[in-house]
Amino acid sequence: MTALQSTSAKRRQWQIAACIALACATLPSCATQKADRLTTGSIPSASLSKPVDLMTAVELAGAEKSMGLAYDRNPKDRTAGLNYANILRMNGKNTQALAVMQQVAIANPTDRDVLAAYGKAQAAAGQLEQALATIGRAQTPDRPDWRLYSAEGAVLDQLGRSDEARQKYRLALDTQPKEPSVMSNLGMSYVLSGDLKTAETYLRSASEQSTADSRVRQNLALVVGLQGRFAEAEQIARRELTESQSEANVTYLRSMLSQQNAWAKLSDKDRKPSQATN
Repeated sequence: MTALQSTSAKRRQWQIAACIALACATLPSCATQKADRLTTGSIPSASLSKPVDLMTAVELAGAEKSMGLAYDRNPKDRTAGLNYANILRMNGKNTQALAVMQQVAIANPTDRDVLAAYGKAQAAAGQLEQALATIGRAQTPDRPDWRLYSAEGAVLDQLGRSDEARQKYRLALDTQPKEPSVMSNLGMSYVLSGDLKTAETYLRSASEQSTADSRVRQNLALVVGLQGRFAEAEQIARRELTESQSEANVTYLRSMLSQQNAWAKLSDKDRKPSQATN
């Protein structure tokens, strides 16, 4: 393998790991579902019994069915469309989510939230350049939305335009200082370029914010694990979760690290101290 091929392959490995971590609300759902590549946004519905990021696969399927029925009753309804497209993306049905958002965007062509969700759906379906254009239409210079800056940064990162992506994240932080989801995205941007120490600095700061959610801590767990501190990563991955969710997180974390032939090395590192004392 040439030096250029080696660099390209290494970058692709970081992209695979980072995009998965960037995408997921929690690792348990990632273990069974395809990822939504953007962290911004949530299901705007008071009818759910629990937060979406704490739902099991069965509960997500039930939510998809009920939201689908609401959408079928009125496909032009803004809230029904946003809810349904979001839950579809949570369940990995990105092509269907995009089709739903196309209809919602036609019915609500100037709605910023709709355009933002449409852009997210395009990105999740792999239409990255189209997503940038859609998110750009949603943004207005006189009333900039930090969520749109962050979403735009996430798309730019996927396009390999990391410098531009980080500019967007910093614009988001200018508007919304210390916002954990933006700092998390910024941290994962550095993962894409292999700068794990800088990534950990941003992710640790993000995780310390009172409004940080589970996905921020799981991104931190991944970055710590990628640096070979798996015991610490496992401890982070288990925080504030039920026993079953914790085990799913740890299992998924191990599978991600093993994709880069790292798990055996990390396990060996964890064993060496105890072996030395025998």
